[in-house]
Amino acid sequence: MDSGSTVDLDRVIEHYHRGIGIFMTGDHEPASRVLSRRGDVSLGNPFGPWVRGLPEVIAAMSRAAAQFRDGRALGFDRISEWVAADLASIVELERLESRVGGRPDVSPVNLRATSVFRREEDGWWLVHRHVDTTAAASTVEAVVSALLASGASAP
Repeated sequence: MDSGSTVDLDRVIEHYHRGIGIFMTGDHEPASRVLSRRGDVSLGNPFGPWVRGLPEVIAAMSRAAAQFRDGRALGFDRISEWVAADLASIVELERLESRVGGRPDVSPVNLRATSVFRREEDGWWLVHRHVDTTAAASTVEAVVSALLASGASAP
């Protein structure tokens, strides 16, 4: 991978991180701007089912962003990254804070995120994002209880 391509990817990730910070204020637009315009863009987040396709991903991001207000990004801890000529993946702990739902207080929001970027004809774009809220170890019983409470069937 040439250094210019790495610089371009780094710039897109910076925009992505800024967008996540703004997302915590309830505005999904800046985070949506780094999404691939191809039909295989996908998202998995704690607020709904997996979605695929740009309109579906943007709608899911809008619904998720509506749960947050008065927030910001505190930092992004890179756990791992893989970069090839046309594909890159980052695994991060996103340290955020926001008023969540109807809560009056600002609360920490720690998310595990895996993001996949693809170099397309006009630059690097986010093609997949998977986020979950589990930032600490959990017991099997706690995971199963949460699944059952959400209406899912036990593994």
